[in-house]
Amino acid sequence: MRPPALPLPHALSDEDEAALGDLFRKGTPDNTLRAWERDLVYIAAWKRARFGQDLAWPEEERVALRFVLDHASDLSDTPGKAQDAALALIGAGLRRTLACPAPATLDRRIASWRAFHRMRNLASPFDAPLVAATRIKARRAAARPRKPKSPRPLTRDVLESLIETCDYSLRGLRDRAILMLAFASGGRRRSEITALHREDIGTGDYATKGLIWLRLLETKTTRKDEAPRLPLKGRAAKAVMDWIRAAAIADGPLFRPVSQADRVLDRRLKPDAIRVILRHRLRLAGLPEDYATPHGLRAGFLTQAALDGAPLAAAMKLSLHRSVVQAQKYYADVEIEENPATDLLG
Repeated sequence: MRPPALPLPHALSDEDEAALGDLFRKGTPDNTLRAWERDLVYIAAWKRARFGQDLAWPEEERVALRFVLDHASDLSDTPGKAQDAALALIGAGLRRTLACPAPATLDRRIASWRAFHRMRNLASPFDAPLVAATRIKARRAAARPRKPKSPRPLTRDVLESLIETCDYSLRGLRDRAILMLAFASGGRRRSEITALHREDIGTGDYATKGLIWLRLLETKTTRKDEAPRLPLKGRAAKAVMDWIRAAAIADGPLFRPVSQADRVLDRRLKPDAIRVILRHRLRLAGLPEDYATPHGLRAGFLTQAALDGAPLAAAMKLSLHRSVVQAQKYYADVEIEENPATDLLG
């Protein structure tokens, strides 16, 4: 996907504008660029539908306030300009229903809008006291129970059943390596798995220690200049090495599509391919395809670490969580089940 055209200061020369735009694109993760692109399209379409105007820089506080209010309630039974604008967005394929959007969706779009103002060195209207206070109230009013990213964590016993479905064809070797690497290296995200290159796999210690090293150039919580190195041991390391050798991967993307004729193709897997692979393995293991999502590998790693009594800090060293509160949620689910106070009635 082509990176979005970034809104830049009109005062800059064409040369400076191009240089600054290129710098923002190179310094911003691809996932963030894609989110910005979607949000910019949505925001611009909303303002045209609501006010009949294009976006302004800086945007007016009244427009920012109206954006929050229009996305803070269910519009199904409230005819008026807000509903009309929402229907126009639905017609354009930018909105699904008239129901109140999730608070996280509103937060992300506002964050994108604020980022566009920062790129222009302009103050954001969402920082105005009334707008900021309204946003807090809207978030609380629309709060809903936290929905996990995966219906279930893929703990070790479930993972083993998926691994057993992987034969020794190239497709089986690849899928085994993906599943084991994703789990054993700390619960890697889809984008982190598919971004790996052969050059990111350090094999110098494999012959003597059965250990390989993964270099993650960029993750959701780390930047390229941090590039964490994570160890992969035992069966997981062997699975990755078996795939590398069988597929004869000397450089370039580590995980690649495999044709129906069991031939490795010369391009990287897309992140959504991990979802397809997981569904396929769940089906072969006799489980429903919606039993878990790829995030279940991440949740499964932390849940299994809690079940095995691994210290939270040790698990976070591999999962690369920055928030103790976020990582602790997986441990809390395990700990409360084992709490002796739950057995007071026998």
